[in-house]
Amino acid sequence: MAEFFTQYGTLLFMIILMVVMYLIMFRPQKKREKEIKQMRNNLEVGDMVVTESGIVGKVISTKDIDTVTIETGADKTKLFIIVTENVNQVA
Repeated sequence: MAEFFTQYGTLLFMIILMVVMYLIMFRPQKKREKEIKQMRNNLEVGDMVVTESGIVGKVISTKDIDTVTIETGADKTKLFIIVTENVNQVA
């Protein structure tokens, strides 16, 4: 048994290290990306959103999955956002 660990110990250590790295780094990132995608697909008229550039506004129309029009500021300026990846969070 000791012979096995002396020959394959380094390989076994590397495999365990890769599994731990996956569990710590990549899995939570994929979970967060899935949550963001679901949030973007569930945008509705009237939702308050924050874009990636920090613009806060209210959704006034969603023409299809990739376009959203938001209303910002006191003078109700309208912004036409082409890709919903720019919406970072629902406020």
